[in-house]
Amino acid sequence: MSTVLADPPLIEQTAFARLEREHRLVNPVLKAPTHRPGRFGFRGELALRFSEQLADEARPPELTCDQVIAVAQAGSPTLPFFAGYLLSFEHLKDVAEVLGDALSAGGKYFLFCNNMDLSRRWQVPLRGAMFYVLPIDEATVYNELLELLYLDKGDLKRLDTAGKTDAVADAAMKFDVTFDLLTYDEGLALMGPVRNPNENRPV
Repeated sequence: MSTVLADPPLIEQTAFARLEREHRLVNPVLKAPTHRPGRFGFRGELALRFSEQLADEARPPELTCDQVIAVAQAGSPTLPFFAGYLLSFEHLKDVAEVLGDALSAGGKYFLFCNNMDLSRRWQVPLRGAMFYVLPIDEATVYNELLELLYLDKGDLKRLDTAGKTDAVADAAMKFDVTFDLLTYDEGLALMGPVRNPNENRPV
């Protein structure tokens, strides 16, 4: 009697596989197949640096890229779309290093940074990919993307989280607006002070 081997879970067939093995896909709101065939979606946080762990204790990541919205396709080694929030522009390098071989020259990667000039937008080349770097103040990555991609929030309201992720990813992958080119080192010189994420919060 022959044994039929089941196909591996969809995430293992995508560029998320290594990130999942490294325990970098944390606090997910979505970590599941979307409504597009062969597409896997993730919304949550990307762990960039881990604290030193003693024995089996589980410590939260030392540094994360927050509000991540990303998709991957079965059979493709790279992510076609990734977006997230960074408290400081300097951590763009951490994102690029963690994503590493999951980046491609044709992918659409958006990072919203809290300590960049609110009137400017840039394209920053790093690790063979081009990152759209945009300022953000009080808004969310999701709302900023809707505005950037001319998506109507009302049209997406009836969709579930996977459907909203598909809609944003589909629009993002068609995005072809160009911004001023900026090197990573130039960005480090331009960035402002890093805001304390805990300020103005009730104790």
